[in-house]
Amino acid sequence: MSSMMAELPFAPSAERNKQPILQVLQQQLPSAGRLLEIGSGTGQHVVYFAAAMPDWLWQPSEQLQHMPGLQQRLQQQAGGNVLPPIELDVAQAAHWPLRERYHAVYAANVAHIMSWPQVQAMFAGIQRCLQAAGVFLLYGPFHRDGQPTSAGNAAFDAQLRSPDNPHGSHQGIRDDRQLIRLGRAHGLQLVDDVAMPANNRILVFHANNEASHAQYQ
Repeated sequence: MSSMMAELPFAPSAERNKQPILQVLQQQLPSAGRLLEIGSGTGQHVVYFAAAMPDWLWQPSEQLQHMPGLQQRLQQQAGGNVLPPIELDVAQAAHWPLRERYHAVYAANVAHIMSWPQVQAMFAGIQRCLQAAGVFLLYGPFHRDGQPTSAGNAAFDAQLRSPDNPHGSHQGIRDDRQLIRLGRAHGLQLVDDVAMPANNRILVFHANNEASHAQYQ
């Protein structure tokens, strides 16, 4: 590996989970389309998925402070079906790419590092940019019916919510029931809940024009 390659930002968890997640994407998505990835991070997922699913056009996105590392990886490793990354802060309505609606939106390990108002803003933005028959796939650790699914997730949640968390105690593992209700409020219906390694899950939502668009309670 060259020194330039060694300098790329690297997330061990993304390396471990990319193959199991790819299998779910291949099962849940149609053969071709246009996908928005929220929070592309190091870019490890998008370059791997795009190579394995060449008939999809991939739109990476990230907050401004994380853009340099993402851009570096994409410049070195992305194929022709990966678009240049866009800046996306989910809480900024003007950041959402609304010129073209996407067939799918994918996000990994973002809900527990966002504040709850940011999670709400993410679902609202997805409602605006997802096609009528689109798919939203959300990967990460989630509580089930208000309870942690493992001792490890319980400890992780306590760490996230601790006043000593340097990123802020607004973080925390989200409850699947809250996410399902939030999805319904934004025209997204949960259709699958896929168990993943290391006590993670993928929640699969389909856009549903008949779902309630009432304000989330």
